[in-house]
Parts: sequence; C-alpha cells; structure tokens
Amino acid sequence: MERREEELIQQLLAYDEELKALYLEHQGLKQKLETFRNKLYLTPQEELEKKRIQKLKLASKDRLMEVLHRHRSAAAH
Repeated sequence: MERREEELIQQLLAYDEELKALYLEHQGLKQKLETFRNKLYLTPQEELEKKRIQKLKLASKDRLMEVLHRHRSAAAH
C-alpha cells in the first residue's frame, strides 16, 4: 500500500466502520504472514497456510482500495 493511501485510511478510520474492519483484517493477515516469514523452514502445511493467507490479504487489500475509491469519488463530487 502506498504511503498516500495509508494516510487517507488513517484519516477515515474514525468515520467509516467498514473501512476500519477491512483495515484491521488486513493488518492481522499482514502480521500472520510476518510470522511465517520469520521462520527459517516451513512445513508443507505451513506453506499452504502461508499461500492461503497471502490470497486473503490480497483480497482484503482489493476491498480496501474499493472503499477508498468510493471515498475519493464522493469527495470529488
């Protein structure tokens, strides 16, 4: 996520519950991925879980970007 987007999200968290929930979900998935990245070796099951979390994180980022786009569009009008 770009710094500009991160700053906008921080500004909107207090006003948009959907955005807040998505952001917290995204941050949680990010932390879970860090746990896997800090391991020297992953079991095959951990590797699968890591890939699953990566997909979920990407999907949550896409939803975050949709909400941000809505906010930007509303602000432009």
